[in-house]
Amino acid sequence: MTTAKRSSPLTFTSSTTTPDLWAHPTLDLYMIPEKVHPPQKALLYSLPSTFGESFDLDDQPQPTSAQLLPDLHLWIMGFATNFLEILAGRRQPAQLHARCHRVTYCDLLAMAGSVKEIGRIRKIHLTEPLDGICESTITVRFGERVRALVLRCEGIDGRWLCTALTLI
Repeated sequence: MTTAKRSSPLTFTSSTTTPDLWAHPTLDLYMIPEKVHPPQKALLYSLPSTFGESFDLDDQPQPTSAQLLPDLHLWIMGFATNFLEILAGRRQPAQLHARCHRVTYCDLLAMAGSVKEIGRIRKIHLTEPLDGICESTITVRFGERVRALVLRCEGIDGRWLCTALTLI
């Protein structure tokens, strides 16, 4: 009698194997090891928002992967808290100048001091449609009223930058 050799490495099932294999209806006698796939790098990047500005070739904003940026949830939480304090007039808008695009910062200046009380954050919903882009919806309670704060942040030049900001 000859024994056939198999090309793939197999391990035999024994009494020390996990019980879930023994419960299988066909009682697999050979376990094929699972292939480990390395994580893929992002294949799709977005172009940074420029709002119609023109840049020299060597001075264009460079998209940054989310893996190279600070923790997104903490960054959004800090940004939203500071924004709500600016809306209530308790914080200077210049403190968010480095975290906003120039166009978004002008919108922020127009909204500063427009609310009587500081809103309380209820929930934060984050989505990342592409690597280095975050779209976030934050529900905020102002007294008895609940409003939504909508943000779009992009990873540009090694930092998160808010490119859209709306309080609904």
